[in-house]
Amino acid sequence: MKSQRRLASEILKTGKNRIWIDPERIEDVEMAITRDDIKRLIHEGAIRAKPKKGVSRSRVRSLRRKKRSGRRGPGSRKGKKTANVTKKDRWMKKVRPLRRKLKELRRRRMITREVYRKLYGMVKGGAFEDIPHLEQYIEANKLGRR
Repeated sequence: MKSQRRLASEILKTGKNRIWIDPERIEDVEMAITRDDIKRLIHEGAIRAKPKKGVSRSRVRSLRRKKRSGRRGPGSRKGKKTANVTKKDRWMKKVRPLRRKLKELRRRRMITREVYRKLYGMVKGGAFEDIPHLEQYIEANKLGRR
């Protein structure tokens, strides 16, 4: 069987481990000694090459999908907290919406100019975390008109 397997692997241009021999036709394969015999058995389907294994890409694809959607764990981050987003960027991300909200409230005459100036200074001082916090402060201290 060793030589038959070797001949088949040469004919099919694959490795010896990829040669499949039909278990029901083993006697025929053992009797085959020439290349022509082996070729005949290949043609009949008693000997075949198994498909290539290959490496599955599914894990890579799913990981890439996760990364694209913004999932990067702490293990892949390097440096300080401010290495990815600087302190200044964080500050701008917080302050700009707050100032926009204040301008909108002033434009819609929900707060007076004096209250606007006071709150603007507080925003600059970092008194508010986000817009809901600002609105809560306005409500709690009755700074809105009406």
